[in-house]
Amino acid sequence: MRSVKCCLNPSFIIIVVAAVLSQALTVTSVVVPKSTCYAFDNSSHLLDFTDWIGSPFVYEGKDTDVVVRFCKDVESRSQTGYVDFGRYDKFNYFVTGSGHVDLVQEFYNGDLLNCEHTFDKMGRTAQVNIICGKCLNGQCKGQHGCICNVSYESTCRAIVELAIQCENPGPRVFKGFTVGFHPRSWEIVHNGLTQLGFEKSHPDFSFSTEQPHVTLYLTAIASQSNLVKKPRVEVFPENGLEVKLSGTAATGNPPTTLSPSTLLLDWRCVKARDTPYEVKITIPVEGYESIEFVLTKMCDSAQNQEEDATRGWAIFGIISCILMVSSTLFCCGGFIYKTKMESLHGIDALPGMTVLSACLETVSGAGQGYSRIEEVNTGFTNEVSWERPSSGTQGTWTPSPNESKYGSM
Repeated sequence: MRSVKCCLNPSFIIIVVAAVLSQALTVTSVVVPKSTCYAFDNSSHLLDFTDWIGSPFVYEGKDTDVVVRFCKDVESRSQTGYVDFGRYDKFNYFVTGSGHVDLVQEFYNGDLLNCEHTFDKMGRTAQVNIICGKCLNGQCKGQHGCICNVSYESTCRAIVELAIQCENPGPRVFKGFTVGFHPRSWEIVHNGLTQLGFEKSHPDFSFSTEQPHVTLYLTAIASQSNLVKKPRVEVFPENGLEVKLSGTAATGNPPTTLSPSTLLLDWRCVKARDTPYEVKITIPVEGYESIEFVLTKMCDSAQNQEEDATRGWAIFGIISCILMVSSTLFCCGGFIYKTKMESLHGIDALPGMTVLSACLETVSGAGQGYSRIEEVNTGFTNEVSWERPSSGTQGTWTPSPNESKYGSM
């Protein structure tokens, strides 16, 4: 009876319900690992070696030993010292192999001594060929694996064959698939992996109440784009936020790199909430793990219906039409008035042409220039003469027909 009463306790029920609801939108998609020490096998399954970073593998040679620190660097050690054969860069140089090699790691920017003239100017480099299993010669010592063989293409290039016990393969990833806010970006999903910040609800990555639309761009390898299915959406909590999907992706149009498909989210806050809403987008992919990510929406206040949001544009359109009709009637009426009452014709009869002509003359400077003396005194061209005025007094001009000189005292 005590156990039954305990289970019927209201606080216990609330805790259980909250725990169940908190898992309602748990994303089961493939999230990008926390480090760049990961790769895909030949069947596109994810292999995460984050816990292996820095694990040493030693190959004992006659004069020198080679040490591979997993996803970190490659060194050659001898009595004379250490020689660096490259470091694992922050860029992902962990790729799928071919033949009996399952994975390949590249190491660059090693020591430059006697390697200053390499074509890539990157110093000593190393390539680690990884075999998931045992060495081909059957010789392997170590718990996690060992180095089977070391060879040198030159004094600046080392080839290491490493056998390890690969981790259990993870989910199958749809490589080449991206989701972003721009046709050439992948903030949400890159290479089939959901990026950090969109694997679950994050207030720092949330959309504000004032943003009613969000457009997402989907791309995929053209040869496999037909495997992408129509997306579906889930909202938590279910009530309070209306979400509608549209666009070419919502209709099932296959996305490609050259022609991305668009997914338009129209969401409206019906009920204000202190905590953000979680919008989970699921994109099924045939034969692969589904692409899933979460968008976070803030609703500080409730929003009106969609019709109310477009009412302002409708009013603006009506006012614009009224102004256009009024302007047309005014022009026609003014033209008829000036034609009948002022006997003007053509373009001169249009309302406002007088003001426009005056403005053009003002801008062009017509009537404001200095006229030539010959033009001002054309009536006296045969009678005009000039004398140098005296230095003491200023000359004056008297317009008399009997005078034959200008500027005389």
